[in-house]
Amino acid sequence: MRLIVLDTETTGLNPAGGDRMVEIGAVTIEHRTIRRDRTFHHYINPGRPIPQEVVRIHGIDDRKVANEPRFPALAEEFLAFIAGATLVIHNAPFDLGFITHELQLAGLPGIHTMPVIDTLTFARERHPNQRNNLDALCDRYGIERGHRTRHGALLDAELLAELYLAMTGGRQFSLGTELHSRPVSALVQLPQASSVRDERSETAPLVRRASLAVPEHDTYAHQAMLERIHKESGGKTIWHQPAL
Repeated sequence: MRLIVLDTETTGLNPAGGDRMVEIGAVTIEHRTIRRDRTFHHYINPGRPIPQEVVRIHGIDDRKVANEPRFPALAEEFLAFIAGATLVIHNAPFDLGFITHELQLAGLPGIHTMPVIDTLTFARERHPNQRNNLDALCDRYGIERGHRTRHGALLDAELLAELYLAMTGGRQFSLGTELHSRPVSALVQLPQASSVRDERSETAPLVRRASLAVPEHDTYAHQAMLERIHKESGGKTIWHQPAL
């Protein structure tokens, strides 16, 4: 089984709200060997400012990505790199949310059926009630990370590849050591459904609100005021305009 261990860095937390990727890095595992000669790594121009509080985390600022390509220019190469593999991601819904959103914006095929292993889910099952971020897990499994002073997509993907092998029995292959995978669609809300969900969440309180009982004299007074405003505006009120 060919594994692609993947990580991203972004401008924020919400792709549906306008956040974008600024870096993507991936490394290959074949026959339980990390192939550092088979990697995918690009900085990405997000087309929007990168907040300073995020720059402090990954060190990628506007100047660093000003001349980098936008994601659509890299998308075909990325899809070819991951084709036929199983993705390994720590906190997969986060990275996949950005990737599926970017692919949709680029008008490219989705990856909804690709198998994915979420190492965070596995870590939480194996180490409940403990810190299970990448740094904590590397320390727990004895993986050297002294060279990691900031988040970086390719560096984090390489650390995660080492972590995956450690969590599944080391470099010696044996049946049953691989973790179970799930399709992308089971881990991340697809962009179309997500937008509908967000719209409904905004309107749901209004839809569920009980109707108010308005006295008849208030209704007449309200209508009279609307007519007065319409007249004094010279007939320019929007509620008398035909619907578009």
